[in-house]
Amino acid sequence: MIQSTDSAVLLHDLEPVTDDFKAEVLAGLRRPRKQLPCKFFYDQRGSELFDQICELEEYYLTRTETAILFRNVREIASVIGANCLLIEYGSGSSLKTRILLDHLESPAGYVPIDISRAHLLRAAHAIRLRHPRLHVVPVCADYTESLTLPDSPRAPVRKVVFFPGSTIGNFDPWSARHFLAQARALAGPGSGLLIGVDLKKDPRLLHSAYNDAAGVTAEFNLNLLARINRELGADFAIDRFAHYAFYNPGPGRIEMHLLSLEEQTVHICGEAFNFTRGESIFTESSYKYTIEGFSRLAAEAGYRQTHCWMDAEKLFAVMYLVAAP
Repeated sequence: MIQSTDSAVLLHDLEPVTDDFKAEVLAGLRRPRKQLPCKFFYDQRGSELFDQICELEEYYLTRTETAILFRNVREIASVIGANCLLIEYGSGSSLKTRILLDHLESPAGYVPIDISRAHLLRAAHAIRLRHPRLHVVPVCADYTESLTLPDSPRAPVRKVVFFPGSTIGNFDPWSARHFLAQARALAGPGSGLLIGVDLKKDPRLLHSAYNDAAGVTAEFNLNLLARINRELGADFAIDRFAHYAFYNPGPGRIEMHLLSLEEQTVHICGEAFNFTRGESIFTESSYKYTIEGFSRLAAEAGYRQTHCWMDAEKLFAVMYLVAAP
Protein backbone atom coordinates (compact mmCIF):
# COMPACT_ATOMS: atom_id res chain seq x y z
CA MET A 1 0.00 0.00 0.00
CA ILE A 2 1.46 3.35 -1.08
CA GLN A 3 0.52 6.48 0.83
CA SER A 4 1.47 9.97 -0.30
CA THR A 5 2.82 12.04 2.56
CA ASP A 6 4.02 14.97 0.46
CA SER A 7 5.48 15.56 -2.97
CA ALA A 8 8.90 14.32 -1.90
CA VAL A 9 8.29 11.16 0.15
CA LEU A 10 5.99 8.21 -0.51
CA LEU A 11 5.32 5.76 2.32
CA HIS A 12 5.22 2.10 1.32
CA ASP A 13 3.03 0.79 4.12
CA LEU A 14 2.97 -2.98 4.56
CA GLU A 15 0.64 -2.44 7.50
CA PRO A 16 2.50 -4.52 10.11
CA VAL A 17 0.29 -6.08 12.74
CA THR A 18 0.78 -4.43 16.11
CA ASP A 19 2.44 -6.79 18.57
CA ASP A 20 0.04 -8.23 21.10
CA PHE A 21 1.85 -6.89 24.14
CA LYS A 22 -0.47 -8.59 26.62
CA ALA A 23 -0.30 -12.01 24.96
CA GLU A 24 3.49 -11.99 24.62
CA VAL A 25 4.09 -10.78 28.18
CA LEU A 26 1.81 -13.44 29.64
CA ALA A 27 3.31 -16.17 27.47
CA GLY A 28 6.84 -15.15 28.45
CA LEU A 29 6.09 -15.13 32.18
CA ARG A 30 4.38 -18.54 31.98
CA ARG A 31 7.59 -20.16 30.71
CA PRO A 32 9.64 -22.27 33.14
CA ARG A 33 12.41 -19.72 32.59
CA LYS A 34 10.62 -16.40 32.57
CA GLN A 35 11.46 -14.22 29.58
CA LEU A 36 10.26 -10.99 27.95
CA PRO A 37 11.04 -9.91 24.35
CA CYS A 38 13.58 -7.09 24.16
CA LYS A 39 11.52 -5.35 21.45
CA PHE A 40 9.19 -4.19 24.23
CA PHE A 41 11.92 -2.03 25.78
CA TYR A 42 11.17 0.75 23.33
CA ASP A 43 8.13 2.63 24.53
CA GLN A 44 8.60 6.41 24.63
CA ARG A 45 10.49 6.36 27.93
CA GLY A 46 12.56 3.35 26.91
CA SER A 47 13.58 5.02 23.65
CA GLU A 48 14.61 8.16 25.56
CA LEU A 49 16.70 6.08 27.95
CA PHE A 50 18.38 4.20 25.12
CA ASP A 51 19.37 7.51 23.52
CA GLN A 52 20.99 8.40 26.86
CA ILE A 53 22.77 5.03 26.98
CA CYS A 54 24.32 5.73 23.57
CA GLU A 55 25.92 8.88 25.00
CA LEU A 56 27.44 7.18 28.08
CA GLU A 57 31.21 6.96 28.46
CA GLU A 58 30.99 3.23 29.25
CA TYR A 59 28.85 2.44 26.19
CA TYR A 60 31.51 2.33 23.50
CA LEU A 61 29.36 0.80 20.74
CA THR A 62 27.65 3.82 19.18
CA ARG A 63 30.57 6.24 19.17
CA THR A 64 33.00 3.52 18.01
CA GLU A 65 30.86 2.46 15.05
CA THR A 66 30.20 6.09 14.11
CA ALA A 67 33.93 6.86 14.23
CA ILE A 68 34.68 3.83 12.01
CA LEU A 69 32.15 5.07 9.46
CA PHE A 70 33.51 8.63 9.50
CA ARG A 71 37.11 7.45 9.18
CA ASN A 72 36.48 5.01 6.32
CA VAL A 73 33.43 6.39 4.55
CA ARG A 74 35.22 7.26 1.30
CA GLU A 75 36.55 3.73 0.95
CA ILE A 76 33.18 2.26 1.97
CA ALA A 77 31.43 4.38 -0.65
CA SER A 78 33.95 3.27 -3.25
CA VAL A 79 33.37 -0.40 -2.40
CA ILE A 80 29.59 0.05 -2.62
CA GLY A 81 29.94 1.88 -5.92
CA ALA A 82 27.76 4.27 -7.87
CA ASN A 83 24.03 3.96 -8.47
CA CYS A 84 23.19 1.68 -5.54
CA LEU A 85 19.84 1.27 -3.85
CA LEU A 86 20.51 1.59 -0.11
CA ILE A 87 18.14 -0.42 2.09
CA GLU A 88 18.34 0.16 5.85
CA TYR A 89 16.86 -2.27 8.37
CA GLY A 90 15.58 -0.73 11.60
CA SER A 91 16.44 2.71 10.32
CA GLY A 92 15.37 4.68 13.40
CA SER A 93 16.62 8.25 13.03
CA SER A 94 18.95 7.29 10.12
CA LEU A 95 21.82 9.28 11.66
CA LYS A 96 24.57 6.89 10.57
CA THR A 97 22.99 6.65 7.13
CA ARG A 98 23.58 10.36 6.60
CA ILE A 99 27.33 9.70 6.78
CA LEU A 100 26.98 7.21 3.93
CA LEU A 101 24.58 9.21 1.79
CA ASP A 102 26.83 12.26 1.97
CA HIS A 103 29.52 10.24 0.16
CA LEU A 104 27.73 7.73 -2.09
CA GLU A 105 27.98 8.46 -5.79
CA SER A 106 24.59 9.08 -7.39
CA PRO A 107 22.56 6.60 -5.31
CA ALA A 108 19.48 5.22 -7.07
CA GLY A 109 17.42 5.54 -3.90
CA TYR A 110 17.12 5.04 -0.17
CA VAL A 111 14.64 2.63 1.42
CA PRO A 112 14.51 2.92 5.23
CA ILE A 113 12.52 0.13 6.90
CA ASP A 114 11.08 0.46 10.38
CA ILE A 115 7.97 -0.63 12.26
CA SER A 116 7.44 2.78 13.89
CA ARG A 117 5.50 4.70 11.24
CA ALA A 118 5.75 8.21 12.73
CA HIS A 119 9.45 7.93 13.57
CA LEU A 120 10.15 6.47 10.12
CA LEU A 121 8.46 9.34 8.32
CA ARG A 122 10.25 12.00 10.37
CA ALA A 123 13.62 10.46 9.52
CA ALA A 124 12.70 10.04 5.83
CA HIS A 125 11.67 13.68 5.55
CA ALA A 126 14.93 14.76 7.18
CA ILE A 127 16.95 12.71 4.68
CA ARG A 128 14.90 14.11 1.78
CA LEU A 129 15.56 17.68 2.91
CA ARG A 130 19.28 16.92 3.13
CA HIS A 131 19.30 15.19 -0.28
CA PRO A 132 16.49 16.78 -2.32
CA ARG A 133 17.27 14.79 -5.49
CA LEU A 134 17.35 11.42 -3.72
CA HIS A 135 14.44 9.02 -4.24
CA VAL A 136 13.36 8.16 -0.67
CA VAL A 137 10.68 5.52 -0.07
CA PRO A 138 10.19 4.59 3.60
CA VAL A 139 8.74 1.13 4.20
CA CYS A 140 6.67 0.58 7.34
CA ALA A 141 7.18 -3.09 8.18
CA ASP A 142 8.60 -5.55 10.67
CA TYR A 143 11.97 -6.17 9.01
CA THR A 144 12.34 -9.56 10.72
CA GLU A 145 9.45 -10.83 8.58
CA SER A 146 9.39 -11.46 4.83
CA LEU A 147 8.68 -8.30 2.86
CA THR A 148 8.85 -6.84 -0.63
CA LEU A 149 10.63 -3.72 -1.82
CA PRO A 150 8.86 -0.87 -3.62
CA ASP A 151 9.70 -0.29 -7.27
CA SER A 152 12.56 2.09 -7.93
CA PRO A 153 12.23 4.64 -10.74
CA ARG A 154 15.88 4.05 -11.61
CA ALA A 155 17.35 0.59 -11.94
CA PRO A 156 20.28 0.31 -9.49
CA VAL A 157 23.59 -1.34 -10.30
CA ARG A 158 23.24 -3.20 -7.01
CA LYS A 159 21.18 -3.24 -3.84
CA VAL A 160 22.98 -2.80 -0.52
CA VAL A 161 21.46 -3.63 2.87
CA PHE A 162 22.71 -1.43 5.73
CA PHE A 163 22.29 -2.90 9.23
CA PRO A 164 24.30 -0.84 11.74
CA GLY A 165 24.31 -0.74 15.52
CA SER A 166 25.31 -4.38 16.20
CA THR A 167 21.59 -5.21 16.30
CA ILE A 168 22.47 -8.56 14.74
CA GLY A 169 23.76 -9.46 18.23
CA ASN A 170 20.21 -9.50 19.61
CA PHE A 171 19.48 -12.58 17.48
CA ASP A 172 20.64 -16.01 18.62
CA PRO A 173 22.96 -17.59 16.01
CA TRP A 174 20.22 -19.68 14.34
CA SER A 175 17.93 -16.65 14.09
CA ALA A 176 20.82 -14.49 12.86
CA ARG A 177 21.50 -16.94 10.00
CA HIS A 178 17.80 -16.98 9.13
CA PHE A 179 17.64 -13.18 9.19
CA LEU A 180 20.71 -12.81 6.96
CA ALA A 181 19.29 -15.36 4.52
CA GLN A 182 16.09 -13.27 4.36
CA ALA A 183 18.13 -10.13 3.66
CA ARG A 184 19.96 -11.95 0.85
CA ALA A 185 16.65 -13.10 -0.64
CA LEU A 186 15.26 -9.56 -0.48
CA ALA A 187 18.22 -7.82 -2.10
CA GLY A 188 19.15 -10.63 -4.48
CA PRO A 189 22.36 -12.28 -5.77
CA GLY A 190 25.35 -9.95 -5.98
CA SER A 191 23.83 -7.53 -3.47
CA GLY A 192 25.88 -6.07 -0.64
CA LEU A 193 25.49 -6.12 3.13
CA LEU A 194 27.12 -3.40 5.26
CA ILE A 195 26.73 -4.46 8.87
CA GLY A 196 27.95 -3.41 12.31
CA VAL A 197 29.24 -6.25 14.49
CA ASP A 198 30.32 -5.96 18.13
CA LEU A 199 33.47 -7.99 18.78
CA LYS A 200 34.53 -10.22 21.65
CA LYS A 201 36.71 -8.33 24.11
CA ASP A 202 37.75 -8.04 27.75
CA PRO A 203 34.63 -9.04 29.76
CA ARG A 204 35.34 -6.17 32.16
CA LEU A 205 34.75 -3.66 29.36
CA LEU A 206 31.51 -5.44 28.42
CA HIS A 207 30.42 -5.46 32.06
CA SER A 208 30.93 -1.69 32.32
CA ALA A 209 29.04 -1.05 29.08
CA TYR A 210 25.92 -2.81 30.38
CA ASN A 211 26.27 -1.76 34.03
CA ASP A 212 27.01 1.96 33.77
CA ALA A 213 27.82 3.91 36.90
CA ALA A 214 24.90 6.32 36.41
CA GLY A 215 22.42 3.45 36.37
CA VAL A 216 20.83 4.42 33.04
CA THR A 217 20.92 0.86 31.68
CA ALA A 218 19.38 -0.39 34.92
CA GLU A 219 16.55 2.14 34.56
CA PHE A 220 16.14 1.11 30.91
CA ASN A 221 15.77 -2.54 31.92
CA LEU A 222 13.43 -1.84 34.84
CA ASN A 223 11.31 0.44 32.67
CA LEU A 224 9.96 -2.71 31.05
CA LEU A 225 8.22 -3.58 34.33
CA ALA A 226 6.90 -0.02 34.62
CA ARG A 227 5.46 -0.34 31.13
CA ILE A 228 3.72 -3.61 32.04
CA ASN A 229 2.28 -1.95 35.15
CA ARG A 230 1.05 1.02 33.15
CA GLU A 231 -0.34 -0.75 30.10
CA LEU A 232 -1.55 -4.04 31.59
CA GLY A 233 -2.48 -2.95 35.12
CA ALA A 234 0.15 -5.21 36.71
CA ASP A 235 1.45 -4.71 40.25
CA PHE A 236 5.20 -5.17 39.87
CA ALA A 237 6.95 -3.54 42.83
CA ILE A 238 9.84 -2.08 40.83
CA ASP A 239 12.08 -1.70 43.88
CA ARG A 240 11.83 -5.45 44.51
CA PHE A 241 13.64 -6.18 41.25
CA ALA A 242 17.17 -5.35 40.18
CA HIS A 243 18.97 -4.99 36.88
CA TYR A 244 21.42 -7.85 36.37
CA ALA A 245 23.72 -8.00 33.33
CA PHE A 246 26.76 -10.21 32.78
CA TYR A 247 28.89 -11.72 30.06
CA ASN A 248 28.27 -15.44 29.55
CA PRO A 249 31.46 -16.75 27.89
CA GLY A 250 29.90 -20.08 26.81
CA PRO A 251 27.54 -18.70 24.16
CA GLY A 252 29.60 -15.48 23.95
CA ARG A 253 26.85 -13.06 24.87
CA ILE A 254 25.83 -10.40 27.31
CA GLU A 255 22.66 -11.42 29.15
CA MET A 256 20.32 -8.91 30.73
CA HIS A 257 17.93 -10.02 33.45
CA LEU A 258 15.53 -8.55 35.97
CA LEU A 259 16.32 -10.23 39.27
CA SER A 260 13.72 -10.78 41.98
CA LEU A 261 15.19 -9.59 45.30
CA GLU A 262 12.72 -11.56 47.41
CA GLU A 263 10.00 -14.14 47.25
CA GLN A 264 6.94 -12.40 45.82
CA THR A 265 3.81 -12.69 43.70
CA VAL A 266 2.90 -10.39 40.82
CA HIS A 267 -0.60 -10.09 39.35
CA ILE A 268 -1.20 -9.36 35.66
CA CYS A 269 -4.57 -9.48 33.92
CA GLY A 270 -6.05 -11.82 36.52
CA GLU A 271 -3.06 -14.19 36.60
CA ALA A 272 -0.63 -14.61 39.49
CA PHE A 273 3.08 -15.14 38.83
CA ASN A 274 5.24 -16.36 41.70
CA PHE A 275 8.92 -15.43 42.00
CA THR A 276 11.46 -17.02 44.29
CA ARG A 277 14.31 -14.93 45.67
CA GLY A 278 17.04 -14.76 43.01
CA GLU A 279 14.75 -15.84 40.17
CA SER A 280 15.11 -13.71 37.04
CA ILE A 281 13.26 -12.59 33.95
CA PHE A 282 15.55 -12.85 30.92
CA THR A 283 15.11 -9.64 28.90
CA GLU A 284 17.90 -9.44 26.31
CA SER A 285 20.93 -11.15 24.87
CA SER A 286 23.68 -9.41 22.92
CA TYR A 287 26.03 -11.81 21.13
CA LYS A 288 29.63 -10.81 20.53
CA TYR A 289 31.64 -12.25 17.63
CA THR A 290 35.11 -12.70 16.28
CA ILE A 291 35.63 -11.58 12.68
CA GLU A 292 36.13 -15.20 11.66
CA GLY A 293 33.11 -16.41 13.60
CA PHE A 294 30.74 -13.88 12.08
CA SER A 295 32.13 -14.49 8.60
CA ARG A 296 31.39 -18.22 8.98
CA LEU A 297 27.85 -17.50 10.17
CA ALA A 298 27.27 -15.12 7.25
CA ALA A 299 28.71 -17.67 4.80
CA GLU A 300 26.09 -20.17 5.97
CA ALA A 301 23.47 -17.58 4.95
CA GLY A 302 25.03 -17.13 1.50
CA TYR A 303 27.35 -14.15 2.07
CA ARG A 304 31.07 -13.72 1.43
CA GLN A 305 33.03 -11.13 3.41
CA THR A 306 35.11 -8.81 1.22
CA HIS A 307 36.03 -5.89 3.50
CA CYS A 308 36.28 -5.18 7.22
CA TRP A 309 36.94 -1.89 9.00
CA MET A 310 37.74 -1.72 12.72
CA ASP A 311 38.79 0.80 15.33
CA ALA A 312 42.38 0.74 16.60
CA GLU A 313 41.41 -1.24 19.71
CA LYS A 314 39.39 -3.77 17.68
CA LEU A 315 36.28 -3.28 19.78
CA PHE A 316 33.87 -3.12 16.86
CA ALA A 317 33.77 -3.97 13.16
CA VAL A 318 31.88 -2.65 10.16
CA MET A 319 31.88 -5.42 7.57
CA TYR A 320 30.96 -5.54 3.90
CA LEU A 321 29.73 -8.81 2.49
CA VAL A 322 28.49 -9.85 -0.95
CA ALA A 323 25.57 -12.21 -1.57
CA ALA A 324 26.60 -15.28 -3.54
CA PRO A 325 25.03 -15.69 -7.00
